Amino acid sequence: MAVDLKAKMREVPHQPGVYLMKDRLGSIIYVGKARDLKKRMSSYFMASRKTRADLKTRALIDTIADFEFHVVRNEAEALLLEGKLIKDYRPRYNVSFRDDKRFLLVKLDPSEPWPRFVLTRLKKDDGSRYFGPFAHSGALRATISWVNRQFGLRVCRPRDPDEVAYRHCNADVIRNCAAPCVGRIDREAYMVKVDEACEVLAGKGRREWLGKIEEEMAKAAERLDFEKAALLRDVIDNLRKTLNPTRQFSRGRGVPTTVKPTEDLAELGEELGLGGPPRVMECFDISNVSSNHIVASMVRFTDGRPDNRNYRRYRIRTVEGQDDFASMAEVIRRRYSRILMENAGAAPDLTESQEDVVDIQRRLAKEGRAKIVLPDLVIVDGGKGQLSSAVRELRQLGLHELPVIGLAKQREEVFVPGESEPILIPHDRGALKLLQRIRDEAHRFANGYNELLYRRRMKESLLDDCPAVSPKRKQALLEKFGSVARIRRASVAEISAIPGISEKGAEAILQWLSDGFSGGRE
Repeated sequence: MAVDLKAKMREVPHQPGVYLMKDRLGSIIYVGKARDLKKRMSSYFMASRKTRADLKTRALIDTIADFEFHVVRNEAEALLLEGKLIKDYRPRYNVSFRDDKRFLLVKLDPSEPWPRFVLTRLKKDDGSRYFGPFAHSGALRATISWVNRQFGLRVCRPRDPDEVAYRHCNADVIRNCAAPCVGRIDREAYMVKVDEACEVLAGKGRREWLGKIEEEMAKAAERLDFEKAALLRDVIDNLRKTLNPTRQFSRGRGVPTTVKPTEDLAELGEELGLGGPPRVMECFDISNVSSNHIVASMVRFTDGRPDNRNYRRYRIRTVEGQDDFASMAEVIRRRYSRILMENAGAAPDLTESQEDVVDIQRRLAKEGRAKIVLPDLVIVDGGKGQLSSAVRELRQLGLHELPVIGLAKQREEVFVPGESEPILIPHDRGALKLLQRIRDEAHRFANGYNELLYRRRMKESLLDDCPAVSPKRKQALLEKFGSVARIRRASVAEISAIPGISEKGAEAILQWLSDGFSGGRE
């Protein structure tokens, strides 16, 4: 049923937040943020907006069939949540935040002899302490610089600085560092300073620090020291931007969402007649932008959420040209023959069992002996052709009873083996949205691998294929001449002047490059 957008707009408040625009299939096509949700979202449905908008915005407006919104506390939270949701959903009308770049975090490794603050974009489970993410990178960098000066923390790069590092450092001279490298402070006293600095970054005592700096700024202004007053004003502004309370919106925590994995899984199990929710699902996608690099991806969802550690990517080996059906067959065969082989090695006592192969794998998983757990549902991106290829390979492996479906993109039809008519799950049901999420994730992962291989190929040089050039010679040639084109213009004498390259070798290299350029290989 069509959504009454005007009636739904009456529920939108005049508060900061994030909004998600959807098409008629329920897919998220655009994510945006606003200081005032009511004003920003209303503008999409004004006739004048459409007439003045560019082609992309007109296309977006024409496609909007529904929306949802999430209220946050301030603009910084809106920016963080917008970036998080764009990375999760990758809407086609968004450009910013679709890459892997993340907001800045502050990292402190307590295992270092003299811990220091480091900026990073990736949070790891490495025992370090992390603060953030922070929406304003410039304000964060200025705040970290102020914190280091305020508490005398080191900023040098060596893990354990010593007197040699001290000779090349001026931080102690201008009284910005407590100089632990030369013993001017012991570790216990230094760690007290580190803990105090951490409390500042965690937002504790924020009002007291701001009040103290404001008082110092007023005194500087009274002394007519306007330069110092201006510096303190900037410190206050940066502290407010950096330490303004914001939620982190990390995966699975604090992110407002309508996604309900448990309910969606139960609903999907009912729609497909599986006899229970498919706790483990694996989805396959083929990416063949060009015939040079045909790749496939496999993504795994566990309990309705991405299980990134068990993602896999494949380069298609046996298929000539662009053949999605044959490519799907290859990747299905490789994935599940690998699972059977790994688990057979873990449980050799079951190799001669008369049980069904799927039952054996389920029993191994239940007993904790399976190295790789067989999924409860296999999903292939495509229609009847891709599904038939996958079913044929699974049956040859003895996995006749393993549930498998195909998800066609055009109308989001769900095809099952042996049935000519697809299952049409309503677009507002969580079951279909769950299938869309795993399919879109497989598509993203496959395309990312294809792009990676393409970038690698672009970095390759004609020199890689030249029989007269070893990796060391290639490095020496590029260091001296800078590019393949310059090497080609060099003389035999100039090339043979490089150690390890004879005149005959130089002639062979120039001949090879000449043939390569004339043949269009560069």
